[in-house]
Amino acid sequence: MNFEQAYARLEEILEKMNSGKVSLDDSLKLYEEADQLIVSCNKKLSEAEQKIEVLLKNRTGDVVLENDKPMMQEFQRTTP
Repeated sequence: MNFEQAYARLEEILEKMNSGKVSLDDSLKLYEEADQLIVSCNKKLSEAEQKIEVLLKNRTGDVVLENDKPMMQEFQRTTP
């Protein structure tokens, strides 16, 4: 499951649990599923952040930092 699918499933779970129409047993199952999805999403976000850090290194090999976090830049598409 990719990040977008996991995030969409988390939103579905939240809607179901907030509806008040889910039994206690089903709520517990949904909560457990949501917990696993959150761990998965956090892992994917962390991996993406690490890749971005590598891409944003300056020519001396240092990560360009801004407020103690890697500086982000807008993606500039170049036409061939």
